[in-house]
This record gives sequence, C-alpha cells and structure tokens, in this order.
Amino acid sequence: MSSPWLRSESARVSRLLVERAHDELLAGNAADPRLAQVRPLVRESWRRSVGSRVRAEALPALDLRGDALDAYRRGHPLAGALELIRGLLLPGGGDDSGVLVAVGDAAGRLMWVEGDRALRSRAGDMGFAEGANWAEDRVGTAAPGTALALGRSVQVHGAEHFNRLVQPWSCTAAPVRDPESGRLLGVIDVTGGDEAASPQAQLLVDATARAVEGELLVARLRSRQEPAHRSRRPVPPATRAILSVLGRDRALLALAGDGGERVVELGMRHAEIVLMLATHRQGLAADRLAELVYGDAAAVGTLRPEMVRLRRLLERSAPALVPDSRPYRMAAVETDVQQVQSLLDRGAHRVALAAYRGDALPDSTAPGVAELRETIRTSLREALLAEAGVDVLLAYVDTDTGADDVEALRQVLRMLPRRSPRRAGVVARLDRLA
Repeated sequence: MSSPWLRSESARVSRLLVERAHDELLAGNAADPRLAQVRPLVRESWRRSVGSRVRAEALPALDLRGDALDAYRRGHPLAGALELIRGLLLPGGGDDSGVLVAVGDAAGRLMWVEGDRALRSRAGDMGFAEGANWAEDRVGTAAPGTALALGRSVQVHGAEHFNRLVQPWSCTAAPVRDPESGRLLGVIDVTGGDEAASPQAQLLVDATARAVEGELLVARLRSRQEPAHRSRRPVPPATRAILSVLGRDRALLALAGDGGERVVELGMRHAEIVLMLATHRQGLAADRLAELVYGDAAAVGTLRPEMVRLRRLLERSAPALVPDSRPYRMAAVETDVQQVQSLLDRGAHRVALAAYRGDALPDSTAPGVAELRETIRTSLREALLAEAGVDVLLAYVDTDTGADDVEALRQVLRMLPRRSPRRAGVVARLDRLA
C-alpha cells in the first residue's frame, strides 16, 4: 500500500496537470495533449463552458433576492422536501458539519444554502449563495450546473472546476426529477473539501435525491386518494407538517408554510395521539384510538378531554391540523418513522440508518406506539441483515439499537476480509456477549 506522502504527492501532481490543461484550453490550445488526461466528463464540460463564453473568474449572477426569492421558494415543488434533505444531509443542524448543502431549481438557481457556519461566509466570496445562478452555461463546470446539464449525479474535484474562484472546493450533486413525468425539478448539492466529493458522498446525495422523489410521489398519491370532503380544515398547499418521534419522548411537530417555519413541542400523550393519527390516515373511531393509546377501548371518556386539549393547542399553533371527529382524523402529517421505512423500501440502507435516531417515543407504553416501535426496529434490522454492505452493518452495530445484536456481529465477521484490522474488535464484542 502506498504511503500517505506518495498519495499526497500523486494528488498534487494530478491537480497540477488538471490546472495546466485548464489553462491551455482557455488559451485556445484545444489540442494540448494534457487535455486527454482530464476526465472526459470534466473535459466535455469545459468545452461546453468555453462555447457558452463563460468567464473563468466571474462571480455568478444573483437572479433572485429578497421577497422575490422568498416567494419563489415557497411555491417550488422542493420546498416541502427541505426538512427531509436537512435530516439526511445535515443531521443535528449542520453548523459544524464541514460541508454546505444547497438545493437549486431546474435552471441552476440556488434556493437554499445551509450547513457549516464558517464555510458559508467563505462560499459567499465565490458567489455560492441563495439566489445565485450556478447553471453550467453561467459559471462553467461545477457539480450543481453540470448535474443538471447531464441529468445525472456528478462530482467535481478542486481544479476540475472551470471557474478559478471555485477551484479550492469540491462538490457532489444529483438532480431531482418529477417522479411521474421525469421532468427536472432541481438539484441537491454538497460542497466542501475533498470529503464532499468522496464515493460515500455520492452515494448519500444520490440516495437523498431518490428519497425526495419517493416522498413527492407518496404525497401526490395520497392527495389523489383522499376524498374532497375529507376535512373541513385542509392543510393549505404551502403547508407541510413533519412529526419527529425517533429517539424522543417529547415529539416535535415541524410546520413549514406561507408563515415561515415553526416547531411545536408535544407532550407524551399528545405525541402518542398525533403519531397514531398520522400513521392511520383513514381515520380512527374513538374506541379504536383509545385502545391504541390507553390499551382499553372503553377509555373513550379519558380520550375525549385529551382530544379537547390537543385541539386547543393546535388551534393556537397549527389550526390547519386540528383533528376531525367521527372518525378522528388529521390532515396529512409525515413522520420520521415513515421516512425511514420509505428509505428502506428503496434500498437506501445507509441513509435509513442515519435517519433512524432511536426508538419511537422510547418511554411510551401506548400499545399502538409499542407496535409501531417494534415494526420499524425490526424492519431496519431485517433489511440491513439481508441487503446491507459491511460498512453499513458496522455502523449499525455501533448504534444503541444494534450494539448487542449477536447475529449482526457474526454477519459482520463473515463479511470482513480475513486480514481486516476491524475483526479483532468484533470478536472481542462477541466474546463479551457470549
């Protein structure tokens, strides 16, 4: 295996070759032999950039700003997927994540740029900001615009960028398409240092784009199946509600709409009720909801005053979500439990594991919650054991959920190469559990 110094020197030489090939192309020497050693994807993108008369040191145009940007974002199809993207690519808020995550439209205009606080100011110096147009024919070779130009995921490393101002950065981007028509809706991009253009980054960004497409399709199908008279208080089109219960005893109900974003914290009993209504979209009779929450179908008298208190809370904070009666039913609320299951169904095991932050309402004794908790835990485990690679399984056994999973540890041991330095730790853990 090569030494770290040799790998570093090889990377430096490769970077210099790319830089010189770039300079020769800009100087009009399109036949320079060094261009043949540049990745074809990058070389062809450079040529398109030259053909579009892109300047190599120009800042991108700021096409959208202020109120116009806010209004455009609110009405964009990807606005409702923003929380999902944050949860998968910037778990925990991402202020010190070391990367930036951007979501752009089909024209290459960045609608949201979030992530590492220190990187955001540096990125602003090269025009990587909300409202800026990063289409390939505007700024040249860069992951967001080139992914849109090619209609597939793209990675661009350092000196491969056409614009010299962007060459200190690396990035990975994947387009998002309408799940039915296939029309381009936009692009998801991760920008940062070398790690932002690693194979793992490409897998994660690709999986996030597919998860967003899946959520768009599920939401669309649900809206078609719901009868017009379903609720007297429908959620406005620009409102989206996400209930987070994984690893939490006090659930968070996040709301995004025309009034901006806000979060409502729910106590245990209200969290149990909202979770049951969110996962039973067809509605629940009072006795069935009482059975799921209290374990007793006859506890309707206890349920009703709790529903009154929940209605009062939602009337103040989220009036569009106030439940209907006979049966009890809420406007569409997504849950992080359903998001994890959706990711598993699509084979996005690494992303699903990252999104699984622990048991659903772990201290709840409600029978419906206990059943849901066991279902998602079992689904995650079985999917990983059946289909996941060794790196994902290693990540799983490092979680609280998989720490004592003897079967998973044995499978990791079978999958690891005989000379892997990680085998010793797995054997030691199995010995402790024996």
